[in-house]
Amino acid sequence: MRKIPLTRIVLAVTCCALSGLVAASTDDPRYRATDMQLQSTERGSNFQLAELNRPRRRAPRRPGQPEMSVEDVGSGKTIIKRQTTVPVEPEGGRWQTRRWTGKENGLPAVNFEALGDLPPVPDRWRIVDTLGYPQNLWDPYSGNNPLKADKPVFGKDWFFNLGVVSDSLLNARNIPVPVGNATTAKSNTLDTIGDGDQIFFNQNLIVETVLYKGDTVFRPPDYEFRFTPVFNYNYINTNESGLVKVDPSDGRSKGRNRSEGFVGIQALFVDKHLRNVSSSYDFDSIRFGIQPITADFRGFLFLDQPLGVRLFGTRNNNHFQYNLGWFRRMDKDINSGLNDVTHRLRDDDVFLANLYWQDFPKRGFTSQATVVYNRNREKNNTEYDDNGFIARPGSLFEERGRNYDATYLGYSGDGHFGRMNLSTSIYYLTGRETNTRFDNATNDIDAWFAAAEASVDFDWIRLRLSGLYGSGDDDPFDDDSEGFDAIFENPQFAGADTSYYISQSIPLIGGGGVSLSGRNAVLNSLRSSKEQGQSNFVNPGMKLVGVGADFDISPQLRVSGNVNQMWFDDTAVLEALRQQDSIDSEIGTDFSVATIYRPRFTQNIVFRLSGAVLRAGDGFKDLYGDDDTRYSVLGNVILTY
Repeated sequence: MRKIPLTRIVLAVTCCALSGLVAASTDDPRYRATDMQLQSTERGSNFQLAELNRPRRRAPRRPGQPEMSVEDVGSGKTIIKRQTTVPVEPEGGRWQTRRWTGKENGLPAVNFEALGDLPPVPDRWRIVDTLGYPQNLWDPYSGNNPLKADKPVFGKDWFFNLGVVSDSLLNARNIPVPVGNATTAKSNTLDTIGDGDQIFFNQNLIVETVLYKGDTVFRPPDYEFRFTPVFNYNYINTNESGLVKVDPSDGRSKGRNRSEGFVGIQALFVDKHLRNVSSSYDFDSIRFGIQPITADFRGFLFLDQPLGVRLFGTRNNNHFQYNLGWFRRMDKDINSGLNDVTHRLRDDDVFLANLYWQDFPKRGFTSQATVVYNRNREKNNTEYDDNGFIARPGSLFEERGRNYDATYLGYSGDGHFGRMNLSTSIYYLTGRETNTRFDNATNDIDAWFAAAEASVDFDWIRLRLSGLYGSGDDDPFDDDSEGFDAIFENPQFAGADTSYYISQSIPLIGGGGVSLSGRNAVLNSLRSSKEQGQSNFVNPGMKLVGVGADFDISPQLRVSGNVNQMWFDDTAVLEALRQQDSIDSEIGTDFSVATIYRPRFTQNIVFRLSGAVLRAGDGFKDLYGDDDTRYSVLGNVILTY
């Protein structure tokens, strides 16, 4: 007889033992839960939808743990009962139960019959009252605060949520500015470019009130009413006359200082849940009123709070989200940037449709397709802002009003491929504009935009690489408008408001009463302002390449740094406006660093300090000279309830 090696015998016995164990544990919920977790990992969120229709089995409790059961009675109230039998380890392939006494954990026996049932409560949200938790309106995390929607404020399921944010900002900066209208404020400095040192303070008090109906744990509310007023105070101090008001005698210090207060309405809408379309609570809802809307992940095209109607919802267990909306833009207060409900609505309509597809083309990455149509009919509208400067039409060349129809076709993505995080947007812009400010003709709009940011995490360090391209117009006098411009941009990109060039409004001196780029904007759009001006598709365009890093020093402290190199795509428009030959394409290099400190590990108290410097390139020097160091130092304190 052939001898069998001992190792094979041991291996065979082991395999048989494991097979028997698995077979015996088929009815054991503990093992079944483990199998479900493994399947869920392999199949992702599609598995979750299948499990919703599968009969549920109660998971076992630890030996010695009493079971809590909830029974609904005819009175509509809820009674909590303690059960004194618990599952124990299986014997002979069957689950056994025995009476729980408390001795299993070394505790004295408990007489549950003497305790009786807990008193009835109207609903599950008021259990905290029954258990004796005190109500605390000052602590948003107390767990028993009706101002933070911890329990209904009236009826069975009407909740109220109050949010209050104090946002204080102080900015010391130097930007290129022209000298005063008639004379400079300083002797021996009469020239084209004035003293650009400024101090700006802005205080926003944001009060968000939300009243909604319904249990929002697994589905959206049945009704939602939201009202968000913002109370603003702003102050600016400059060293040149005629910068803050068109009339230099208006205000203190010959028009060099300005302080204003304003109240803006950033949200005022009603939201109606129309229906659920699946057992996963996929839904359709509609929203009417002043509401926030964004066209893409990073705010490159349209990030605003206009008046409108939006139909939105989800499909396939939230794998797909969609938005269909019509919005009419509102005029904004030029100093605070908030919605001004006292002005009539602009004749500027935005029709938007987008679709988000989660886990496409790869799990962990979300793709988005967008179509946006912007219809503007402000050709015969002349508008001056509250400081007396012309807002529409833009003060370029003949200052002619114009209409335009612009359609944006875009793709955006956000997520990760393995260790690499990626966020990207691509837009093609097509359309027509009539009665342009340059040649009083009809132009075809044909422009491109692309931006991407890739990053990789190394423990507590994230390294970032950014790139952006917005096409520029190569001939301002032909019948093609090839400069890309957004509807209302607010890009969270390449340092955002910590970057000098993105955060500051840079005026185009000697070429018209417009800005080369607006505040919190990356495109060189040549608009009178981002808040009140029309989109302009005859502009020099933008190229940007940047590197950055985020350092999470601790859960409380983050330090970020960014270096951006920037160029104009084409300077033909600038040369025509300035009547100046050979303007170089290099804007310069933007260096910025920011520190964010959260002393309580949450967003309730946030301190932010940043500094930025622009090393001017040859193109920036051709426009503004090279005498001053362009800088921005920003301090920000955010307190949230």
